[in-house]
Amino acid sequence: MAKGNISVQAENIFPIIKKFLYSDHEIFLRELVSNAVDATTKVKTLSLKGEAKGDLGDTKIEVKINKDAKTLHIIDKGIGMSEDEVNKYLNQVAFSSAEEFLSKYKDDATIIGHFGLGFYSAFMVADKVEVITKSYREEAPAVRWECDGNPEYFLEPHDKTDRGTEIILHINEENLGYLEESRIRELLNKYCKFLPVEIKFGTRTESTWEGEGDEKQEIKTEVDDIINNPHPIWKKKPADLTDDDYKNFYQELHPYSQPPLFWIHLNIDYPFNLTGILYFPKLTNNFEVQKNKIQLYSNQVFITDDVKEIVPEFLMLLHGVIDSPDIPLNVSRSYLQSDGNVKKINTYISKKVAEKLHSLFTTDRKGYEEKWKEVSTFVKYGMISDEKFSEKAMSFALLKNMDNEHFTLEEYKEKVKSNQTDKHNKLIYLYANDVKAQHSYIKAAKEYGYDILEMDTIIDNHFMQHIEYKGHEVTFVRVDSETPDNLVQKDETKESVLSQSDQDKVKDIFTKSVKNIGAGQVELKAMSPTDHPVVITRPEFMRRMKEMQAMQGIDMNMFPDSHNVVVNSNHPLVAEKLLKMKSEDKKADFATYLHDLALLNQGMLKGEELSNFISRSLEFVK
Repeated sequence: MAKGNISVQAENIFPIIKKFLYSDHEIFLRELVSNAVDATTKVKTLSLKGEAKGDLGDTKIEVKINKDAKTLHIIDKGIGMSEDEVNKYLNQVAFSSAEEFLSKYKDDATIIGHFGLGFYSAFMVADKVEVITKSYREEAPAVRWECDGNPEYFLEPHDKTDRGTEIILHINEENLGYLEESRIRELLNKYCKFLPVEIKFGTRTESTWEGEGDEKQEIKTEVDDIINNPHPIWKKKPADLTDDDYKNFYQELHPYSQPPLFWIHLNIDYPFNLTGILYFPKLTNNFEVQKNKIQLYSNQVFITDDVKEIVPEFLMLLHGVIDSPDIPLNVSRSYLQSDGNVKKINTYISKKVAEKLHSLFTTDRKGYEEKWKEVSTFVKYGMISDEKFSEKAMSFALLKNMDNEHFTLEEYKEKVKSNQTDKHNKLIYLYANDVKAQHSYIKAAKEYGYDILEMDTIIDNHFMQHIEYKGHEVTFVRVDSETPDNLVQKDETKESVLSQSDQDKVKDIFTKSVKNIGAGQVELKAMSPTDHPVVITRPEFMRRMKEMQAMQGIDMNMFPDSHNVVVNSNHPLVAEKLLKMKSEDKKADFATYLHDLALLNQGMLKGEELSNFISRSLEFVK
């Protein structure tokens, strides 16, 4: 038996490895299985070149647990190591055989590992590690290497006869959870689900039926349980795939999800390497940003689902997979560095999404419009947060009106400019964000010939400001922010049927009677007799600011709700009935009642105030 000391660059490195090599200790399994994949890839490459003799046979990697012995085994049938190679690669921390192999066979093989420290991650969970290995070179005898987490190691001959490497981890007391089948299966599914070599973890029972009728019997067979898909569709050519292939793979990534709206297959080899598939999921109206739905792989090894450095922020709502060996990673492979390649990838993905959306719009506008309600979230978010995307999206971003018609920004401008240009030559885009609650306002605005947009998603406040800011000479105005005659300010004004003296009396009655209007005001206005007697308005600027602050989590109790009370001096109930009442108390009650009607119309009358209104209504009926 040979005995020696592992060559390290820092004194007593093992305590550092055990505690700090990786932020998540569970990474050890990914590292060791990835090494096994590398070893298998190497021997396949050598076989193709005629340097590894004979039939390769079964090249599955096996992971197995021995609970009694408290050991976890990772077994491959890959390239293996000779005694000299064990001395060279295992006994020199941070020296990686992958680098040497890559330099020799870089055009023929894809090697996952580049760091050399991956193997030593085993010591984060194990008190002792054994490596039993035999080189693919038939003349090289097998050896067993052992180390208990100190620089001292043991190396001796072994009777292993088949090619490959078995790593045996003697799991320490703190990490006995890694001897549970459910835990190992979870980690294999997370990190190794798409590794390019089949990985066996236990067996499963398969049933087949033989015979006919009463003679029919079930035959049960034990077969290897292969936990990964070695040939994921993102590695294939789009021309070789059907829509069902993409939909089935989406279910593989996100079981029990609704089918995606559509997808983008990424495939580029210059100036960086990147493949992947991004899916547009169906979103609910009040969507929540579901992060961590895009998985990053490096040569089919799961790296992270925190991809904010790589994917533009507005596309974090997408689902799918990105695979790139060119993304720089630190030793843990978990944290991305912001370098030139990452920025190029970010730009490329944004560009591909814009191209896909533009293509859908131009080739199948009807289908695009049908998907718009869900797609709009991505587009609007993208326009707000990404300047280049915003420029491209101007041609395929849509506005939808109450008649379920869709328009590009330019088309809508042409549609409404003749009737909705105000006296300051500004285009007024009227919108509703709650069709049911604002029904009467919508109806009133339509009677003036105005078109009303539906802007009811959580992101629309920001989107409208973005369009206004981009210098389109457009102002968005919500239908309940003004009286219908003043939503689009024109030069013409209506005359009041009341004298100035009577107008002052009406305003005084309402000012004294109406309650709980916050910082709002009572205003008398000459409108059409067919308009409502009292209209509640909420100034656009203050209301929009309040809604945006609420979205940002600011406590809106600091800003009491307020509204303006606009009294229509030309309505018969005001101009005739109210002023003819003799009792001041009756006038006050009637003014309060008209105000309550306006509040009720807005869904703003609740609790005790609603109960009182119902009681007064019953009295009026009597």
